[in-house]
Amino acid sequence: MFDLPTETKAARKAYAKFRKSLLQDGFHRMQFSIYTRHCPSQENADVHIGRVQSRLPPDGEIRVMTITDKQMERMDVFLGKKRQQPEPPPLQLLLF
Repeated sequence: MFDLPTETKAARKAYAKFRKSLLQDGFHRMQFSIYTRHCPSQENADVHIGRVQSRLPPDGEIRVMTITDKQMERMDVFLGKKRQQPEPPPLQLLLF
């Protein structure tokens, strides 16, 4: 989980670079600013935690939580209204 400032152009650039580094390291977005990665062992997780820590922008904040497969499968997910895809544009413009 991370919180990075985006008020300035330089901060937005640092945010984008950090997010891209997560994706390149095999993380997947779970929610806004929450990324997950499966690691087969604690030793492997420690390697990725070190990488994330080394890429932290100066004004950022990161929180890392390590959970087991069993804990992850017990997660409850609640959804409100389903987000719907916007209606596709017509193939041809219709005038009445």
